[in-house]
Amino acid sequence: MNTVIEHRTWRYATKKFDAAKKVSDKDLETLLEATRLSASSYGLQPYHIFVITDSKLKEQLKPVSWGQTQITDASHIFVFANATDFGDELVDDYLENVSKTRDIPAEGLKGYSDFMKSKLIGLPKEIKNHWTARQAYIAFGNLMQAAAELKIDTCPIEGFESDKYNEILGLSEKNLNAAVVLAVGYRSEEDETQHLAKVRKSNKELFTHI
Repeated sequence: MNTVIEHRTWRYATKKFDAAKKVSDKDLETLLEATRLSASSYGLQPYHIFVITDSKLKEQLKPVSWGQTQITDASHIFVFANATDFGDELVDDYLENVSKTRDIPAEGLKGYSDFMKSKLIGLPKEIKNHWTARQAYIAFGNLMQAAAELKIDTCPIEGFESDKYNEILGLSEKNLNAAVVLAVGYRSEEDETQHLAKVRKSNKELFTHI
């Protein structure tokens, strides 16, 4: 089987993690770098990612995650928090990084800066919030697939109270909102769902070639 397909066939939304198995520091570093390298609109990465291993904090998050055991049993919990609003600083900070990374004089980037700001800064706050959350989901997907390549299990979690996460993690004062959560670790042998065949739409149902 093609390894690209094999990785995606192997992964599933792990329902029960082996709490005794932890992701190694080396593999974690790879996952973080794969996530950091994710694409985002304009390359702006308007989100922050919290990597949680503290058992007491995970216990706090479990009740506001519909009581799901993945929160406490997984090796790591990744909370993708999108910026709820932004101003010129989002573009300015990014272009300062571009200037340093690519050794380009800042004044040479003014045209690009003006263009991005004209498209983004004037948007209503609600639209900004939705847009940044979508950017976070791109990185989220990249992390999930990178984990599968390393044979590390994941469970995407949208079943949680974002306002409670914001409160527990102190996100609101940082202009952030918990958008989506990924539990990362290793499946338990007791998780029967790992043996089930994937249920997906057929190619005919899903794709239209024009």
